[in-house]
Amino acid sequence: MEKPDLSALEAQIDELIQRCERLSDENQALRDQQGSLVTERASLIEKSEIARTRVEAMIARLRAMEIGT
Repeated sequence: MEKPDLSALEAQIDELIQRCERLSDENQALRDQQGSLVTERASLIEKSEIARTRVEAMIARLRAMEIGT
């Protein structure tokens, strides 16, 4: 292999290594973001369930008041 060919190959390998490192960093960032979103979703589901329970309780009280009058 000639010297220029070897230099070009080294440059390509260096570029591939840099791309792999960037992709690895990006993948980690995406995993972290996904974890945060999953946690946020669980929290929102819990809050929604609490709100639904409260609304159902209010409706039941209003119906009871309606029947009582």
